[in-house]
Amino acid sequence: MKALQVVKPGLFMTVQDLGRYGFLRYGVPISGAMDTFSLVAANLLVGNKQNDACLETTFIGPELQALVPMQIAITGGSCSPKINDQSIPMWQTVNVQEGDFISFGSMKSGCRAYIALRGGIDVPLVLGSRSTYVRGTFGGAAGRHLKIGDVIESFKVSLIKTQYALPDELIPQFTNNIVVHVILGPQDNMFTDEGIETFLSNSYKVTLESDRMGYRLNGPVVEHKGKVDIVSDALLPGAVQVPKDGKPIVIMRDAQTTGGYPKIAVVVSSDLCLLGQAKPNDAVEFSRVTIRQAQKKGNEYSKMLSSLDQKLKAAC
Repeated sequence: MKALQVVKPGLFMTVQDLGRYGFLRYGVPISGAMDTFSLVAANLLVGNKQNDACLETTFIGPELQALVPMQIAITGGSCSPKINDQSIPMWQTVNVQEGDFISFGSMKSGCRAYIALRGGIDVPLVLGSRSTYVRGTFGGAAGRHLKIGDVIESFKVSLIKTQYALPDELIPQFTNNIVVHVILGPQDNMFTDEGIETFLSNSYKVTLESDRMGYRLNGPVVEHKGKVDIVSDALLPGAVQVPKDGKPIVIMRDAQTTGGYPKIAVVVSSDLCLLGQAKPNDAVEFSRVTIRQAQKKGNEYSKMLSSLDQKLKAAC
């Protein structure tokens, strides 16, 4: 069903779901939403499944025209959405009429917003996912970001009768100073004690050389013991590489699947959503946790996502 037409595409708008799993051995990245919590919340607010495809926008939001009556939800970074120049709330179910124009203001916090359509976005499954991988030119809308004139289709389903709103205490607050938890390793033995202390006790700035593939950080140099290369091994989102210049690189959702720089640490998976909203000049600090603590955080995050639907319904 034809649902939306792109009047203005914004800076970088793609179709994303929770990602493409099981194909790393073939060199296929996971991709998917940079902020998985916001995508899941957007889907649940319109009665979709958690993994349905949404629109992910970056920095500058799009202008879209509704081709049919529909329901949407907008989550993620604070982006001042409007319908026909009238402000609408984020983190809520919103009714849209045929012909309405949906637009966005400047991004006040965070850098990515998510737009869920009731029924989910209808693009072909590629290796089990509808996520766009632009570098590989597959998934989403023909493997590219959306452009002027594109028509976004959704699956035809009945509209939900209840309008949901995420409780205020569950809405994440995105700031310019982000603290993420990390587990040291797997190559932390390649760094001096002073280098590890530098990494854990200083703030790093996100540079302009940052995108869905990874974030290059600027700050104090992390000292290696000597050798600065390894035989290339597996990379996953959240891995923190340190090349010979001593400046950390955080691997994100569209990253290559192997790499030859030593990894000083790995970001706890539940904190990747926060990093997914980081923008250039934001400060990032790394806080060490144990494997047991990381597992506990991961389990708590999974339980929270699993219960989110019930919490939404209970709040109405």
